[in-house]
Amino acid sequence: MLKENLLNVKNSLPANVKLVAVSKFKPLEDLMDAYNAGQRAFGENRPQEMFEKQQNMPDDVEWHFIGSLQSNKVKLVVPKTFLIHSIDSRSLLVNVNKEAEKLNKIMDCLLEFHIAVEESKHGFSIDDAVEFLKSDEFKSLKNVRIRGVMGMASFVDDENVVRQEFRRLKEYFDLIKTEFFADADYFTEISMGMSGDYKIAVEEGSTIVRVGSLIFGAR
Repeated sequence: MLKENLLNVKNSLPANVKLVAVSKFKPLEDLMDAYNAGQRAFGENRPQEMFEKQQNMPDDVEWHFIGSLQSNKVKLVVPKTFLIHSIDSRSLLVNVNKEAEKLNKIMDCLLEFHIAVEESKHGFSIDDAVEFLKSDEFKSLKNVRIRGVMGMASFVDDENVVRQEFRRLKEYFDLIKTEFFADADYFTEISMGMSGDYKIAVEEGSTIVRVGSLIFGAR
């Protein structure tokens, strides 16, 4: 069933959109079933859980950290993670840079934006992000690389609300690309869309979708 679910989602995506299988709270057996069905990119949102899974999964797994990240947990995430989606503050990026510097690593990251109506969602405002990207503090961070943006839409039934929020994130991506990363061939990613709304996200320009329950079943 899991393999069938995975293939159904993969087959619904254009070739240019990456599927991150959100495996949080799922046992290693489920991850290995997905791995054996060809999935390589997995998303986790708890540092300790991801760290433990990283020790027990094949080395060619591409790990994506997608959850809220506290500075004191950064050291668990940086060593083996391919991409951190959830950089939602200046201080967090500074801490990630510090940890990556210790490892002589360039850590790929996405800036998370608050695009939803819910106050509980995390992320930069566009004004704060622009101010940060202009700052000497940002320019001094040599061990992080901003690959794009991430956002979560409101959990509502109104498709128009969701679409508008995804559209706003794409506008933020375009603005930041033009203003700060025009010559950066690595600034390419828009991480938006989950199990309930990923098809809308793809229509609005997503390059990475984070899908869990459609693959692994409900928690």
